[in-house]
Amino acid sequence: MSEHEVTKIPGLPDNAYTELKPGEEYHPVMSPQNEYPEVTPYSLITGLIMAVLFSASAAYLGLKIGQVFEAAIPIAILAVGITTILKKKGGLGQNVIIQSVGATSGAVVAGGIFTLPALYILGLDKYVQFYQIFLASLFGGFLGILFLVPFRKYFVSEMHGKFPFPEATATTEVLVAGEKGGKQAIVLIISGLIGGAYDFVVATFGWWSEVFTTRVVEVGQNLADKLKLVFKINISSAILGLGYIVGLRYSAIIVAGSFLSWYVIIPVFAYLGNYIVAPIGPNAKLLIKDMSAEQIFSNYVRHIGIGGIAMAGLIGIIRSSNIIKKSFTLGFKELFGAKSTNDELRTQRDLPMKIIFVGIFLTAVLILVFFMFGVVHNLGLALIGLLIVLIISFLFTTVAATAIAIVGTNPVSGMTLMTLILSSVVLVSVGLSGTAGMVSALIIGGVVCTALSQAGSFITDLKIGYWLGSSPHKQERWKFLGTIFSAATVAWIIMVLNDTYGFTGEGALVAPQANAMAAVIQPLMSNQAAPWMLYLAGAFMALILTIVKVPALAFALGMYLPLELNTPLLIGGLIAHFVSTRSKDESLNKTRKERGTLIASGFIAGGALMGVISAILRYAGYNWVNTEWQESHSAELIAIIMFMLLSLYMIWDSMRAKKEE
Repeated sequence: MSEHEVTKIPGLPDNAYTELKPGEEYHPVMSPQNEYPEVTPYSLITGLIMAVLFSASAAYLGLKIGQVFEAAIPIAILAVGITTILKKKGGLGQNVIIQSVGATSGAVVAGGIFTLPALYILGLDKYVQFYQIFLASLFGGFLGILFLVPFRKYFVSEMHGKFPFPEATATTEVLVAGEKGGKQAIVLIISGLIGGAYDFVVATFGWWSEVFTTRVVEVGQNLADKLKLVFKINISSAILGLGYIVGLRYSAIIVAGSFLSWYVIIPVFAYLGNYIVAPIGPNAKLLIKDMSAEQIFSNYVRHIGIGGIAMAGLIGIIRSSNIIKKSFTLGFKELFGAKSTNDELRTQRDLPMKIIFVGIFLTAVLILVFFMFGVVHNLGLALIGLLIVLIISFLFTTVAATAIAIVGTNPVSGMTLMTLILSSVVLVSVGLSGTAGMVSALIIGGVVCTALSQAGSFITDLKIGYWLGSSPHKQERWKFLGTIFSAATVAWIIMVLNDTYGFTGEGALVAPQANAMAAVIQPLMSNQAAPWMLYLAGAFMALILTIVKVPALAFALGMYLPLELNTPLLIGGLIAHFVSTRSKDESLNKTRKERGTLIASGFIAGGALMGVISAILRYAGYNWVNTEWQESHSAELIAIIMFMLLSLYMIWDSMRAKKEE
């Protein structure tokens, strides 16, 4: 069948989201035996335009309001809309490429703006050139792709049904509904409108609060003040939808990590703080007893989660050693003359390992040259920087991918913080400190941060392609082009924003992650200690969890992420469990669960798209939020009522499913 002949596209198979039984196979939407339009001038040009536009807007908004939106879902929605308007035949395969190339924007933006603006914050702007920001983002993005490709089959096919992949699920549902239409599209559109309107009203008009806390009642305020005990929940429809797709098991483990942080460790710190008479830690300015629960979390407890994430990553590497060995053995065989198996189905074919090896080698050489002539100007220090980048990027690639696969959130800022600390310690130990040390550590951190952000984002693209039947080698090849355009855009935007607004002083952009990186690195380059004991505690905790067979990464993510982002995940997981267990008829339970997945995907898609629109309006000066009202107890009470109504709607609409659907 030629690439321009198009067959009718069916819906997702019944076993798309469930574990496969022995001997069972998954057959994607687009048949592996047929060829479909994928990489075309239309899909490439549209994807690159999306990459540039979303890189610019995500960088603006991330530095302005401190949030980087995930680009995959909004780009998928736009791709479906444009393809439909233009009446393109074989739109599904092309839409996957548009989404994959365009979604590079969010990954590269996060890597860039989380670290590199810290150079300006620390007053090092005279040492910063466009090429440094561009190359740090570019090489980091390339490494993220190259290190992830050998793990693709493990994450997307060997672990079929074992990871929920919430963002990939929502994006896939959008693409399939856009191509197939029918009742599924109607359910997705309605839930998308409801979720989008709900989140838009909160973000744009502030009719109710974004977060409900137990401080709204007097007893809750007393508990927060005296015992540092507080319950918080974000009322976003998008996060509720994520929780539904994540499911009860993983959401419960994530929230268990949060509850350990907030209801055990924080109160213990607060109690011990009564006997401590000086601030502890390089960035601490208050006594522990004078800190709020949130301040104790950010200054101390969160570091335990970072240690847990790091150890969970190392454990993941050890457990994946057979996969790594198999991939690299194949690569060496190809490298020294063995032919690659090009007779594989197109849906199973990755870039040849020979290309991956050569790509890693060339990228490493270019990074070495970049560090030597553009950063440290010393061959020994450049080699040390290169080793840090390669080792940490490789080790944490599986952490980033697993985190995205489980909860749809990449703890890239925590892993980058660990990278900065390790880089600073190593660089100081070999004599590089002060201004030169800070510049070097931050650029090294920028490369690693972008690599990990890219790896996490790209596993989403590859999972979407696996479900739909795209050709992974085409996604992998053209992802590099999207990275080049996104890296150039991000470097330009960061420099323009610094010249226009700055990152310090009156009216400056907030850049919260970069400010945190700057606050951490300055004392380290002055030989002040890092919180090693807290990292070690998290590492041992991850080991113990692994021994008792509790997913350590999910638990550590719960400890690291803010409480209010984790609690709605549990509500969504409970709803998924409820709607899929009410009937004695298993086929009816399955149908209800699937309808709920569509509704959850609509909430995520609508919330993501309207969140972007709301943020753009706020940036343009159209901000109708009354902050005093939105932070009031009355607004919080309205928020929890609205969240309950939204949850009840999700249950009601899911339960309406009929078996014949």
